[in-house]
Amino acid sequence: MKRIYLFITWLVLAVTAVQAQPKIAFDQETKDLGYVLWKNPTAITFQFTNTGDKPLVISNVTTSCGCTKAEWTQDPVPAGGTGEVTAVFDAEAIGRFYKEVGVYCNASPTPLYLEFNGEVTADSKNFSFTHPYGIGPIRLNMDEIAFEDVNRGDKPVIELLVANASNKSYTPVLMHLPPYLSAKAVPEKLGRGKAGKILITLDTGKVPKLGITRSSVYLARYPGDKVGSDNEIPLSVVLLPDFEGVSDLEKKNPPHISLSATELEFKDLKPNQHKSQTVVLTNTGKSDLQIKDMQVFNIALGVKLKKRTLKPGESTKMKVTVLAENLPRVKGTPRVLMITNDPDQPKLTVRVKASLME
Repeated sequence: MKRIYLFITWLVLAVTAVQAQPKIAFDQETKDLGYVLWKNPTAITFQFTNTGDKPLVISNVTTSCGCTKAEWTQDPVPAGGTGEVTAVFDAEAIGRFYKEVGVYCNASPTPLYLEFNGEVTADSKNFSFTHPYGIGPIRLNMDEIAFEDVNRGDKPVIELLVANASNKSYTPVLMHLPPYLSAKAVPEKLGRGKAGKILITLDTGKVPKLGITRSSVYLARYPGDKVGSDNEIPLSVVLLPDFEGVSDLEKKNPPHISLSATELEFKDLKPNQHKSQTVVLTNTGKSDLQIKDMQVFNIALGVKLKKRTLKPGESTKMKVTVLAENLPRVKGTPRVLMITNDPDQPKLTVRVKASLME
């Protein structure tokens, strides 16, 4: 009898050992880099998580050509841990490119392939392809900083690409950072015609509230620069609601929001025209729907919502108005953003496209 018990114990342990294995899940397996400046090496980082129950080990990473070098997390990654694979592309050849990175690890008997693509441009004079937005002689790849869909405890990083199109050296500095942001320029100084980036890190533990938090930061164009509308960069953080405290009854009977449109278009507006369109919001769920927060991301937009709490089956109207006189001052993407108690759609966005008559 004792032998049978020992055999069964050994069998259970053997089955458990077979079932235990590492699993690798990448945040993205394909990345579109858009335009890359000629002879400016670009680093592409793929984050991953070990979603298995055994340490994950990457034994090797290969690249599809000599133009790309790879680095990766060398230490074993425990269950639930994270790591990264980074490919550095030299951008020595002008034109379109498509590259692959092969990851060899103990989570798969065959290599896992990551991809990145884009186009190398020789536009080194004014950076208009790679950095389409200008603040004085400084060029940027984006005109707003948006941390979308983050959760409490996350520390996401946004790379703001910066190019110096001036005739002197430049030190990239973001002014008036709120307490939940930190920024680091890489490199610290840019020579004439050189490009770099500012790494902007969000500490969600310091964000004052769930939902939408808006602010502005300002790019210094020279030492001692002042803040103003000319060097303003809109900033937004969307900290998603926490549904961990929801009861079993609420989970079985959730609210559900449905929109009649998620994109509005206003064409050929007259310079002083105010034009409106209506979006219908409907609760198709089984409990009360709440619009917990709502903000307009543009001075050219106005919004009116009749009701913020909808019973099951109930609808309400949201009126979105474009103020044409403010369109020339638009920065960022015009949109209306809502935070709800719908666990499947805690954040919804209505995007607005508007243009003035030529």
